[in-house]
Amino acid sequence: MANDGQPTVGPGDSGEAVSQAQRALRRTPDTTLAVDGVYGPLTETATKEFQQSQGLPQTGVVDEATWKALPDGNPMPVLRQGSRGEAVRSLQRILTLGAFGLWETTPQGVDGIFGPNTAAAVRAFQTWAGITADGVVGQRTWDAPLALEFMVGLQHTVGVAPVAEP
Repeated sequence: MANDGQPTVGPGDSGEAVSQAQRALRRTPDTTLAVDGVYGPLTETATKEFQQSQGLPQTGVVDEATWKALPDGNPMPVLRQGSRGEAVRSLQRILTLGAFGLWETTPQGVDGIFGPNTAAAVRAFQTWAGITADGVVGQRTWDAPLALEFMVGLQHTVGVAPVAEP
């Protein structure tokens, strides 16, 4: 299981384990939770709500039982020009389907190859989402308002499915 061996995290904690818990909670799908690595009141509330939905004690702390119930909290892959594979293909589909009336620029095809047209579509999406438009799909882009990671598919999280890099 992807969350095995994670330490218990709760209010006041910070670091990668908290980020992993936040990513997992975003995928419940509480897509509004920020992934900032700081276990604050919003993370505590999201944890309690998730625990309640799973019939777990509502402690607000991500303990072993909560980790086991949460979806995979690993990060999504970083995609950029030259990346290839199913994660790119899924990204291209979402960028194409969502473009109409929003960011307007599409990858001009779904071929699983992150080329200049896909980079242009990513930059258009990033501008629309109000984040730095660098054409690279890193965690900040995955976390953008439409929760791209949720729509592209969590099977592409790092360490779960191989993603071909250039």
